[in-house]
Amino acid sequence: MSSLTNEIEMEELVLHNARVVTLDSRMAEAGMVIARNGRIAEVGQRFDSGLLETKNPLIIDCRGKTVVPGFIDAHTHFLAYASSLVSVGCSPESVASIEDIRTAITRRALETPIGAWIKGGGYNEFYLAEKRHPNRWDLDPATEHHPVKVTHRSGHACVLNSYAMRLAGITTETPDPKEGAIERDLNTGEPTGIFIDLNEWLDQRLGSSERDTGMEVAVQLASERYVSMGITSFQDASVPNSLVTWHLFQRLKEEGWLLPRAVMMLGFRHLQEAMDAGLAYRSGDDDLRLGPVKVVLSQTTGALYPTEAELKEIVQAAVSQGFPVAIHAVEQAEIEAAIEVLEWAEERFPRRGLRHRIEHCSVCPPVLQERLQRLGPLIVTQPGFVYYSGERYLYQVPREQLPGLYPIKSLRERGLRVAGSSDSPVAPPDPLMAIRASVTRRASNGEVVVPSEGIPASEALRMYTVDGAYAACEEDVKGTIAPGKLADIAILSDDPTQVDAEAIGDIEVCGTILNGKLVWQKDGIAVSGASRSNRSVR
Repeated sequence: MSSLTNEIEMEELVLHNARVVTLDSRMAEAGMVIARNGRIAEVGQRFDSGLLETKNPLIIDCRGKTVVPGFIDAHTHFLAYASSLVSVGCSPESVASIEDIRTAITRRALETPIGAWIKGGGYNEFYLAEKRHPNRWDLDPATEHHPVKVTHRSGHACVLNSYAMRLAGITTETPDPKEGAIERDLNTGEPTGIFIDLNEWLDQRLGSSERDTGMEVAVQLASERYVSMGITSFQDASVPNSLVTWHLFQRLKEEGWLLPRAVMMLGFRHLQEAMDAGLAYRSGDDDLRLGPVKVVLSQTTGALYPTEAELKEIVQAAVSQGFPVAIHAVEQAEIEAAIEVLEWAEERFPRRGLRHRIEHCSVCPPVLQERLQRLGPLIVTQPGFVYYSGERYLYQVPREQLPGLYPIKSLRERGLRVAGSSDSPVAPPDPLMAIRASVTRRASNGEVVVPSEGIPASEALRMYTVDGAYAACEEDVKGTIAPGKLADIAILSDDPTQVDAEAIGDIEVCGTILNGKLVWQKDGIAVSGASRSNRSVR
């Protein structure tokens, strides 16, 4: 049995009878940890009551379980993940065909007020019986009285029904935006309802009409999911993030809905408004900080967007204001363009000390790896995709490109810092499954995807702790268990660096400590002392 616990009001917390994997070179392993006022105060081999400074500390007997730094998801879309938890499930686990999607929407329509939005998410055309995206005409019979939006698992495509398209003012005469594609019927030119890389464009056209209701409940559910997986920090990489999003995150934090610590990247279109509001890179505090400027490079229209000139303008604007950039680059051409603009920025603005990032870096052959080695950006990638999408990769990725598919071992051997992430809701935010995939390179169907790129479990663990902290310039306060660091800790049923690689995904999170407080507990540890607050964690 597991539960989100009542938050423990205490000044002091003790973890003992544990196998503590500190990831701190000064003391690699320990047996106990003491935290005071949200910070780690003592790390040692044996617990001695003489070390205590309060009369009634919270004491957790870990019963031999493994203690690691709290996991850090270095690239996620938290609000989208929260929304997905209350949306119509359209993932391969929930539906097998477009007809199933339509049926699920019809069921939701029966309990949704007329005129209110119905959203679905997670569909994957590769696993649908029809082997294609649904379109507006597939969705229209599900309901005549609700606007509908169904989002692809990648987040880079979505489908609107005809009601939603009317709200967005999209007709046959609507011109194609430069940043993405409106799919059209080849004979009539009429929009099919499928939109590629146009989420932000659609948001602007729909304005407030698409605003989510019940956001707080969705964020509460997402927070619970994250801490139940040992995630104590995340970095939100959503390109629509704006000053409005920053204020939303602030409110969710202040009201107690959002538990994990957050770094919010800023969409490049919203840099000036943030500057006008007096914000700077790393504004905020340990609970919520402003991160890099996010840029998405894509080839949806057949040409690179933004163009080289536009990309340089974006990077120059960010760097001149002291912001690093986080460039979304998946395919070879996109990664090459990201490298070229970062090389240009290094020549134009030397010695700025900014930690620029390349997000995903999915198909990266040796020739680009060599350039990355010389340039030295951070790479933030998604090892879990190997597990969740490996079958599709082996079927769809050209054979000559496979050796460069998520080349995590090669990148790390070249001295690059590689941080791990989920990109949720694209994939589940489960660090332990992703750590297993980093080691085994095994897909969910059992096939192995480029096994030569597997890394030791100890390195994979660092990707979700030490390297995640470094990616956000937070290594001074996160990523290891050491005196002075934030008391963000996960208690695991087994040590991922010691068990058989295939068993890593079966490891359970028995407890999660955030800011020195027990926010998640599962059977397997014994908790005593320190009275529980009546105020429950939201």
